[in-house]
Amino acid sequence: MTALVLAVLAWATAAPMPEARTEVAAAVVRGEIVLVGGLTVDGAPSARVDAYSPAADRWRRLPDLPAGVHHALAASDGRRLYVVGGYGNPLGGGGPTRSAYVYDNRAWHALPRLPEPRAAGGAAVLHGKLYVLGGRAPGGLARTAFVLDLATRRWLPTPAPTPREHLAVTAAAGKIYAVGGRLRGYDTNLRTFESWTPGARGWIRLPPLPGARGGTGAAAAAGQIVSVGGEAPSGTIRTVYAFALATGRWRRLPDLPTPRHGLGVVAVGARVYAIGGGTQPGLTVSDVNEHIDLR
Repeated sequence: MTALVLAVLAWATAAPMPEARTEVAAAVVRGEIVLVGGLTVDGAPSARVDAYSPAADRWRRLPDLPAGVHHALAASDGRRLYVVGGYGNPLGGGGPTRSAYVYDNRAWHALPRLPEPRAAGGAAVLHGKLYVLGGRAPGGLARTAFVLDLATRRWLPTPAPTPREHLAVTAAAGKIYAVGGRLRGYDTNLRTFESWTPGARGWIRLPPLPGARGGTGAAAAAGQIVSVGGEAPSGTIRTVYAFALATGRWRRLPDLPTPRHGLGVVAVGARVYAIGGGTQPGLTVSDVNEHIDLR
């Protein structure tokens, strides 16, 4: 059965990003994939925001962020885009920020600032709340997590996953998942995979990733959590894995044609997209847009 699946599934190429960037944030808003910020080829933080229409295979420019940012966290409730934290200085300079913004399909608006600076973490929206998880705080790995009630716009603490940065966060079937990550450099990648149900006291350890990865992305599609990309001492990571929520097992999918880290990974329906990111460890950029259909 596995051999048959691997023979049928395949990655395809779509219209490239208008500007090559790495360490981007991504989310799906009103059926479009929105890529936010990142690092440009010269290592500068970008304020650029681009939206991709899967139906038209076409990009369009959205209003820039109020400030350039990279390693930010992005999530969507389907109608609005939320972008929090990240680094506001060029690569290698300055610490994480407390910034928080919402885009309402017309303009960017400031939200109450994060209780504590964050970068290189993950975010998800579930049941009207924005969760900010993992990443780096001013003193090192973030050991606390926060949730913003989108109705009251009040930040509160929430149970945190195992501390790590450069992880991927996604939500599916009423739960939030934290995938991979690392302790510091890309020689400290982890296989850690956890889930949390809002209201529960703590996170649950799940079967670990088949391969360690940090600087990675993940998306929920077709009843699966799909783990894509990353960087390691051996280079950028091409292996792609899918965790079936029904069986609790990992399987390997076809390799990513253009291995990358710091990329945007999102799902539109049963199709998973891997956009932008660096093709080599460290500061490299790309405009690559690849997708795989899991139907």
